[in-house]
Amino acid sequence: MDAQHRAQRSGPIWWITSIASWLLLLVLSALIIATIVVPYLAGAQRYTVLTGSMSPTYKPGSLIVVKEADANDLAIGTPITFQLESGKPTVVTHRIVAISENTRGERVFTTQGDANSIPDEKPVIPEQIRGKVWYSFPYLGYVHSWLTGEQRKIILSIVVTALAAYAVYMFVSGTREGRRDRRNRAANVDDVQMSDDIQLSETATASHNESAGHVTTL
Repeated sequence: MDAQHRAQRSGPIWWITSIASWLLLLVLSALIIATIVVPYLAGAQRYTVLTGSMSPTYKPGSLIVVKEADANDLAIGTPITFQLESGKPTVVTHRIVAISENTRGERVFTTQGDANSIPDEKPVIPEQIRGKVWYSFPYLGYVHSWLTGEQRKIILSIVVTALAAYAVYMFVSGTREGRRDRRNRAANVDDVQMSDDIQLSETATASHNESAGHVTTL
């Protein structure tokens, strides 16, 4: 049974399954960290891209993580998320294509979608800017939009608990398997030693019997 178990645990299917499981665990953990933990710690916001105005950079359904930025640090070419009207919740993400100053001496930004042929009609003032795009993930925005805040918390708790339990299971399983292999190797060494001792004993007995069978005559 142990030999069969060891064969199953060391076969190609077992290795492929183990590697795939660990890769899945790492990918899911990385996604959770990148989409939830990092934005939370950095004070960043997550938005879902709903239109194709920024394709192919940010296609519809993409999840973008937007980090707060000082208007004085923004440069041409930076994708920013801003309110269409100052103080209103509706936002859009477009790229800065020009920077100028208004009559009050503050910076204003001309923006344009990557897929649009002309710049946006209205310039963007600093008060409208929510931040600059930090990084993004394709398609995850659909999940983000579909789930409510409370649902995201519940699912996150379930996923984190499941990942932690699976990681503990894999660790404990690997530790037990290592101990079992060490015991089996030790048992094999004892068996080999016992076999050698038996062979030596049998050889000694045969030699003794052979000596006893020869009688010296004068």
